[in-house]
Amino acid sequence: MERKVRVRFAPSPTGPLHIGGVRTALYNYLFAKQKGGTMILRIEDTDQGRFVPGAEEYIIDSLTWLGIKFDEGVHVGGPYGPYRQSDRKPLYREYADKLISKGWAYYAFDTPDSLEEIRKSYEAEKKAFQYDVTTRNSLRNSLTLSHEEAQQLIADNHPYVIRFKMPENQDIVVNDHIRGRVVVHSGLLDDKVLFKSDGMPTYHLANIVDDHLMEISHVIRGEEWLPSAPLHVMLYRAFGWEDTMPEFAHLPLLLKPDGNGKLSKRDGDRLGFPVFPTQWQDPKTGEISSGYRESGYFAEAVINILAFLGWNPGTTQEMFSMDELIHAFSIERISKSGAKFDVEKAKWFNQQYVRQHSGVELAKLFMPELKGKGISIDEAKLAIICDLVKERVSFIKELWDQSYFFFKAPDTYDEQVIKKRWKEDTALHLQQIALILENTSPFETQPAHDNVVTYIQENALNMGQIMNCLRLVIVGAAIGPDLFTIINSIGKAEAVKRINKGVDEIKLLT
Repeated sequence: MERKVRVRFAPSPTGPLHIGGVRTALYNYLFAKQKGGTMILRIEDTDQGRFVPGAEEYIIDSLTWLGIKFDEGVHVGGPYGPYRQSDRKPLYREYADKLISKGWAYYAFDTPDSLEEIRKSYEAEKKAFQYDVTTRNSLRNSLTLSHEEAQQLIADNHPYVIRFKMPENQDIVVNDHIRGRVVVHSGLLDDKVLFKSDGMPTYHLANIVDDHLMEISHVIRGEEWLPSAPLHVMLYRAFGWEDTMPEFAHLPLLLKPDGNGKLSKRDGDRLGFPVFPTQWQDPKTGEISSGYRESGYFAEAVINILAFLGWNPGTTQEMFSMDELIHAFSIERISKSGAKFDVEKAKWFNQQYVRQHSGVELAKLFMPELKGKGISIDEAKLAIICDLVKERVSFIKELWDQSYFFFKAPDTYDEQVIKKRWKEDTALHLQQIALILENTSPFETQPAHDNVVTYIQENALNMGQIMNCLRLVIVGAAIGPDLFTIINSIGKAEAVKRINKGVDEIKLLT
């Protein structure tokens, strides 16, 4: 019988969720939904020293905003809970003890200071120290101490850790959906710590135990976990769970825009783009890190941006709804090589979603900014304006710069346009055009346009020169949609007023 697909996204609450983590969550979600499977959110908070208040809530809020939904998890519950590792603390000791009883793990009583001394002595000989099959028999652990000595140290509350006993001289095979067959010799691996005397497991033990107990079928995670995969395979073998071991897929890294190294928060700060899905405020320092949501990106755009960082559909289609992504997604089309983050492409995706929104939808998003500026406007009229300028923007916050002239007369006039277009007789002709507009009835876009064009042609004037100067006094610069649509929108009286004001002020500048 085919195994039911169950995948998990298992972040640590150590700070804001990097977009690389969001991509991992997205790929898990797409895979689960395509296979009719289950998506789980598990919080891996075994490292209490790195726990950051508010991080768990931040993770849930960010993924909810993006439309990545969970069937089971810390915030929705489910039959395999609890879904927070600190709430599962008692069961990990039981599994650590099982490994000891089977001879797959041992107690290590070495102090951090003694291990540091050993490391320094190795470095002095230009060698690297690791706690492994070649060194463990000369260190202070239950392999070198008698059973009685080890038990007495435990009884005396001597600090200890439980380490995995990596076997000698074995080739460990990791079959990965993206990397293929990966073989690592056990002699290269150290005896990783699985359990600490404070009662908390390390990531490695908790991860394997939880994946097994939650019946995870596929582990889809970042490339940085590939070096840990051989240990995880060995843990499944040690527990006798090889037959139900999940399948692995290790995703490529997200790289800096220049391709040199992993994308970091510093890169975002330096180049002016977010690396977190939503804004984050550090509870200790108060430092605020920007997020895609607060920077004006639509959730759908962020999903498209991330989907294409390491995966392609094999077609020319670039814009996908979540349902379309679910249908098109496949692990086989994920790249092995790292994916460079393209800032301009990210903006392009958002621009496409701005254009897909109706003027009515954009007006609802733009209205709060206008109210903040003390501008009152009918929503239906604002929707028309948004439709006129939406092709010119990538973000809602750019709508004002492309439409301010619909709401207020210009305060300044572009000096470059004045220098290039303004002639001695321009003021006279614009004043005549103001009279023409005043006498145009009915005052609508086409009649106003036709009457002004007729005047320009009858006086053998330069069409481009006059029209650019007319736009200058109406708008303040050589920007904006169709000029007579703007004139019709602001109304006859306002148009005439702006022309006369512009002529008077530009006369002072020339």
